[in-house]
Amino acid sequence: MSHREEGVEAPFWERPLAELSQEQWEALCDGCGRCCLKKLINDRDESVHYTRVVCRYLDTEQCRCTQYKRRQTLVPDCLVLDMELLPELGWIPDTCAYRLRYENKPLPQWHPLISGSRAAINAQQISVSGKVISEEYVHEDGLEEHIIRWVNAAC
Repeated sequence: MSHREEGVEAPFWERPLAELSQEQWEALCDGCGRCCLKKLINDRDESVHYTRVVCRYLDTEQCRCTQYKRRQTLVPDCLVLDMELLPELGWIPDTCAYRLRYENKPLPQWHPLISGSRAAINAQQISVSGKVISEEYVHEDGLEEHIIRWVNAAC
């Protein structure tokens, strides 16, 4: 965390997650799109394997859901991330702002709230833009062919 002078209020993203309003919670998302990657879970050891295949509703250039308000109706297993779920979600990428803040870590310099733009997230190659394909073009039995290793690797 950054050191603040007494009387100077910390930016909302440095406050505990439980104190954030819904609007602030939503703004914490860096828009990387990594949570929209299709994942495979190994039944033997419960390890998570990310694929380069994304939900059909992800705008792969902007890394935003085109059906955000209706996503759970259209995709019943689409996760609505909240404070109660965070402890259970070990698969969340280590670059995720929600995970970082849950672990009391600061946001990285490329995060749009810090940098002021999406250019830094793209320059650091954190977003999935240009790296993924829509599930519309991949048979679900072929997901194994699209396993990637860059999600939790140094970018």
